Amino acid sequence: MRILLVEDDEGIAKVVTAALASQHYKVDLATDGDEGIALAEIFKYDLILLDWMLPKLKGIDLCKQLRNARDRTPIILLTAQDTSTNKVEALDAGADDYLVKPLDIPELLARIRAVLRRSSTPLLPVLEWGLLQLDPSNCQVSYDQELLHLTPKEYGLLELFLRNPHRIFSQSFLLDNLWSFEEPPTENAVRAHIKSLRRKLKEAGVKNDLIETVYGLGYRLRQLPEEGSGQTKTEKNKGKKVAKKTPSNLKQSKSKSDSSVSRVPKAQSEEPKQSGLSAIWEQQKSKYIKRLNVLERAVTDWRDGNLTGKLRQEALGEAHTLAGSLGSFGFDQGSLKSR
Repeated sequence: MRILLVEDDEGIAKVVTAALASQHYKVDLATDGDEGIALAEIFKYDLILLDWMLPKLKGIDLCKQLRNARDRTPIILLTAQDTSTNKVEALDAGADDYLVKPLDIPELLARIRAVLRRSSTPLLPVLEWGLLQLDPSNCQVSYDQELLHLTPKEYGLLELFLRNPHRIFSQSFLLDNLWSFEEPPTENAVRAHIKSLRRKLKEAGVKNDLIETVYGLGYRLRQLPEEGSGQTKTEKNKGKKVAKKTPSNLKQSKSKSDSSVSRVPKAQSEEPKQSGLSAIWEQQKSKYIKRLNVLERAVTDWRDGNLTGKLRQEALGEAHTLAGSLGSFGFDQGSLKSR
């Protein structure tokens, strides 16, 4: 699924993008309202995450413009403003949901799933190819009930092939549909991801190559052999008493030769690791300090009776950003003071 994130705070954008990518969502980022509405008009998105306070065009106004243009893409508004008046204004503007910053990533992901459920047709069944299964409801891939750890691109390729078993996909089509507009992909990127996906499937025990190369045209899902795919594990257990596998004792795949097919980290199921947040904070810290300097300058000018309307508006915008950002990085007191 493809999500448009419209957020001018680079730190928050990185945190949210990482969380969405861990759930196999494809993310396009816009850093102001004008860019956001331009992308929404060009591309088809499954959902839009929209910050309220944006440069050039406010998120609330962008939401209204999309609804006035009969765009029914689900929208979740993100803001540090938590009054009931703000929530009513957001919902009346056409937003499907409203989330207050600082963001709780597991809650954000849960709300995204809920909004997508409400806006979509009933969930499709689990996609299967022999013993290989892809469950769209939780973005998990398993072979013979053992989980595989795939990158978002590998997952997207596999899902596309399984959903369209008789269709040939050209490399240009795959680039257009699985890479975001910000990425500079080449046809070599497609071949590299296909190769990586094939390797991981083989190491997980898939006996037959799932992806067929149609020379001069592209790739398609290989027809499943009559006796099924990858029966090696079943054959190995023939004559042995094997406990029936259920979801409760589902085990993780283990590979001696490649850690890329490995135990799926708990962080992937919900939120980025704390170390990831710390790294993003270190990258963005200087920019937040500059925002704080604007507030200090505004307070000083206010005390001296020299506060201008321009600086006041700039300070209000920075305070709004800091109220959401600082809390998301664990600085709760800073978030409260910014409010």
